[in-house]
Amino acid sequence: MSLRVQRSPWFIGDLEHYAAWYDRKADWELAKRYLRAVGSTLVKIANVPTLGHKTVFAAHELKDLRCVSVERPFHKHLIFYRFDATAIFAERIVHGARDLPRRLRQPPGSAEKLESGLEE
Repeated sequence: MSLRVQRSPWFIGDLEHYAAWYDRKADWELAKRYLRAVGSTLVKIANVPTLGHKTVFAAHELKDLRCVSVERPFHKHLIFYRFDATAIFAERIVHGARDLPRRLRQPPGSAEKLESGLEE
């Protein structure tokens, strides 16, 4: 049985940020491929909630998060989620090369602006 997937506002913000980035840097077709890969990965998580590995971040608000890579070729992006008996709670989607403990506590898009010095 597949669990329902709930996306947090920050997950949605991350997803919109990255899709817009792919659209701007390449084209809308690549952005759509990214969105499909994320959707397909969420379906896999909903079918097998233990698919992702448990994280071990020191920050209390990051406790009990699980992490799984988005499908190739977007596998450098990580979906962070929690789950219970009824649902998957998609919390964030973040590029894995970031300072994850810090980035997971910042609003969507803010770290890229700070790191690049540009507004994205």
